Amino acid sequence: MTLAKPAFAEDGTVSVPAFKLPPSSFSSPEAQAAQARRALVPGGAPPIDMPIEAIRQGLEQMLAPQVEAMRKVYPVNITEDEIAGIPVRVITPAARTELPGKILLNLHGGAFTMCADACALLESVPIAALGGYRIVTVDYRMAPEAQHPAALEDIEAVYRKLLETYAPQSMAIYGCSAGGALTAQMAVWLPMRGLPQPAAVGIFGAGGVRFMHGDSAYIAGYVDGSFPPPPLPGESASDMTRGYFHGFDMDDPVISPALHPEVIAKFPPTLLITGTRAMDMTPAIITNSALLKAGVSSTLIVGEAMGHCFIYAPEIPESLDAHQAIVDFFGKHVK
Repeated sequence: MTLAKPAFAEDGTVSVPAFKLPPSSFSSPEAQAAQARRALVPGGAPPIDMPIEAIRQGLEQMLAPQVEAMRKVYPVNITEDEIAGIPVRVITPAARTELPGKILLNLHGGAFTMCADACALLESVPIAALGGYRIVTVDYRMAPEAQHPAALEDIEAVYRKLLETYAPQSMAIYGCSAGGALTAQMAVWLPMRGLPQPAAVGIFGAGGVRFMHGDSAYIAGYVDGSFPPPPLPGESASDMTRGYFHGFDMDDPVISPALHPEVIAKFPPTLLITGTRAMDMTPAIITNSALLKAGVSSTLIVGEAMGHCFIYAPEIPESLDAHQAIVDFFGKHVK
């Protein structure tokens, strides 16, 4: 059989022939089964003109069974609260003693527009239960009602208030997807505001550079399908953040710190988690390389055959391994 070959244009653009990508032989049976089940799930993002409240409600309903499954694996207590006037959830372990004097700040994912409930719990429940941490997840302002840096201002307010009770070396900040990007931004924002860095940060499903750029955005668009590939030059693209960064320079040091060596050099120890089929793999790689070049302690975990925020899936061993790696990382740095 003669196979089609990639064709290279003079500007370096590659025309890639269609091909079939089987499940990785290095992924777990559970992950392969989850991949097979995707054949039953309709794809495609919601229409851009759909009201944001309908999108938010639909996503919460879709993820509700996943949250329930996560809570069965990892028992926790959940309470609603406010800190510095900002709505938060406080998640604590239910089956073990809470670690005294330590706290983690979670910044939920959701494209800067949604998922304040389900994503917050999917990111916080396993780490609280497994690690014994008290976790505060911040319901920060989102688009289209708000714009950058509204989320950073809300997170700063919560962080400032927590500093009245907790030492910075006893705190960490982490998040996935938009929350991972916000975590990277906070590692720039805090020194700019005269505040101490936490002991460590966790950037999952993201990096310290803008989304939808680099090789992985194109590759994941066709082999994973959770997000469409970026448009080609001359094509228009829909804004999944619904204007959160509209009018801002996406190469700004706060928004893309990995592009600025003098800025990223101020980061605390950092853990990055991505997957080989995730559109965020390039941002994670670029950020890890920039941190190492700047002399910052950085650990990069890349899950084989894993997609965007694979830590949300409690039924696959790769996700459970990542939860343990997160707990081990914070256990090493949060004192």
